[in-house]
Amino acid sequence: REPDASRDVERTLRRLELLVDRRLDGMLLGDHLGLLPGHGSEKAESREYRAGDDVRRMDWAVTARTTVPHVHDLIADRELETWALVDLSASQEFGTTATTKRDLAIAATAAVGFLTARTGNRMGAVVLTPAGQRLIPARPGRDALRAMLRTLLATPRGAHDRPARRPDPAAVTDLAAAVKALDRPRRRRGLAVVISDFASPDYGWERPMRALAARHQLLAVEVLDPAELALPNVGTLSVIDAETGALMEVPTSSRRLRERYARAAAAHREEVARVLRRVGAGHLVLRTDSDWLLDIVRFVAAHRARRGAARPTPGRAVAR
Repeated sequence: REPDASRDVERTLRRLELLVDRRLDGMLLGDHLGLLPGHGSEKAESREYRAGDDVRRMDWAVTARTTVPHVHDLIADRELETWALVDLSASQEFGTTATTKRDLAIAATAAVGFLTARTGNRMGAVVLTPAGQRLIPARPGRDALRAMLRTLLATPRGAHDRPARRPDPAAVTDLAAAVKALDRPRRRRGLAVVISDFASPDYGWERPMRALAARHQLLAVEVLDPAELALPNVGTLSVIDAETGALMEVPTSSRRLRERYARAAAAHREEVARVLRRVGAGHLVLRTDSDWLLDIVRFVAAHRARRGAARPTPGRAVAR
């Protein structure tokens, strides 16, 4: 007889696949376009003409507006390789709604995977667990994606549910090292997705993410729970650090303390957003108390609108 845990994994996997197929795939039609300029049929951004460029790719509209010869690049028709860093560390096991941040991180991975699992596209993952990093090699097809999601769903949990006698500061997740592992060894250019709560005030991950963005299209998915942004007024609250086991008594009845906490939480989230903008990553925020599928649809729609607005319109009238 199949163990209950295995049945739960299969049930969750089927639910995720149905959600993505029915709601996301129907609203976000179209295969993923290649990321690199090259031989293909889709026009990319225009650039100044250089000696040796094919004159058949002259962009006459931009040339007329700027009085400088321009050509348009083409988006290469090539397979997409996606690598995801999935943070399943102890801090991700927190949640005050019907779901936890861990569940949301796996759901985001499923959404990226099912939307990019076209013919020949490959997806791999670096999983950050309480026991360390785990590598899942990139393989093509939905069967490989399902196997990856089973691995994520079956990853053992490791959050402290009671105070540790000797809190271990060294147990804090090293997100920077995991980001470096995402492109080590050097991988072919593609899509890199970092899924984490970015909870630590240590922004040591900025430099490796900047290096990652220089080679790949980079998307950062930030998963949040509403209780991380504001403390409830419930009197003295015993709080345990999920990663180190440290215990703290928090007097939440103090309005001044709640206001200071809310300001600090908001400042941290704003700094995370600033750092992600600096490194050139797309930034998608998912919350445990909102419809994550709808949030993904809105994000992709806004991204496509910005990309479309950035492209020059062929045949536009010559500027005066």
